[in-house]
Amino acid sequence: MNATELIYEQAAVVAHTQVLARSLRHWTGRELLPGDTDARELSQRVFAAPFVLVSHGTEADPVLNYGNQTALTLWEMSWEELTRTPSRFTAEAPNREERARLLAEVTRRGFIDDYSGVRIARSGRRFRIARATVWNLLDVSGTPCGQAAMFAQWEYL
Repeated sequence: MNATELIYEQAAVVAHTQVLARSLRHWTGRELLPGDTDARELSQRVFAAPFVLVSHGTEADPVLNYGNQTALTLWEMSWEELTRTPSRFTAEAPNREERARLLAEVTRRGFIDDYSGVRIARSGRRFRIARATVWNLLDVSGTPCGQAAMFAQWEYL
């Protein structure tokens, strides 16, 4: 990334935001944000949104590949740190089995609504998320390319 380029202006982030939005619409019929906007504006608006949006890829041990500013703040990470983190590390070890079951169910069903669970920030600060939507990501040809989660409710424990 060029030093003057903002995260949400990167071509790969703009394209990924389109995958996030298209996949959410596919599974739930809902939009990430209301209103018609071009791809670059949507990327900026989603990155600055007051809700958390994160996603990971399809690796054997999936690595986070997106987190908006609210997610970066909540998990206390920079973009560079977040996008190198295996997504399983967003949950404490005892909660990882439950998280794995959740993701397997999303893989089977396409999405789930109203997920709640405890997560952990880089500093060790724990927080409970509530009413999360978790969905499968599909590329333009309909091939699975990851999973995303979005939520606007959390409380520190």
